[in-house]
Amino acid sequence: MTLVIPPLGLAACDPAAPPVAPAADPVAHDGWFPGVDLARVRAEARLRDGVTRDRLCEAVLGAMIWVGEQLAAWQIAHLALGRATLAAVPTPTIAGEPRLAILYRQAVTAQAKAQLVERYRDVDLTGAGDRRVEELTDSVGELRRDAIHAVRAMLGRTRTDIELI
Repeated sequence: MTLVIPPLGLAACDPAAPPVAPAADPVAHDGWFPGVDLARVRAEARLRDGVTRDRLCEAVLGAMIWVGEQLAAWQIAHLALGRATLAAVPTPTIAGEPRLAILYRQAVTAQAKAQLVERYRDVDLTGAGDRRVEELTDSVGELRRDAIHAVRAMLGRTRTDIELI
């Protein structure tokens, strides 16, 4: 005879959120940058169902603002060259998708997950709570680093700035 013990469920005060259905329309940025599909962000960031659609949308909006601010001067330069959207900027295609669109999505996804993990510490904990909160500080830093690396790649800059003192 085999004893099967089911995994611990979520506490009654924190019920699982319903799964996010793919958005009919992506979350729009400003028309120049592409929209962001919340279902794709959820999948790529490996977010649990406990992150509600509203929380995810709010984090993605914050991330889009941050990425847009980092790329504002770069965007203006391309607009001055007559490039009406990010898709109009010449870039190699990787797996059928423009490299700059991939980098933009990576920056938004990493920044959004960093915001979620920072605000809702349970987002990056397993059901058994295997990770300690102290370990999440590194996780947030790594996610922000990934967002910065994606932005710097879009700008054509190296990942490190060095100054002489």
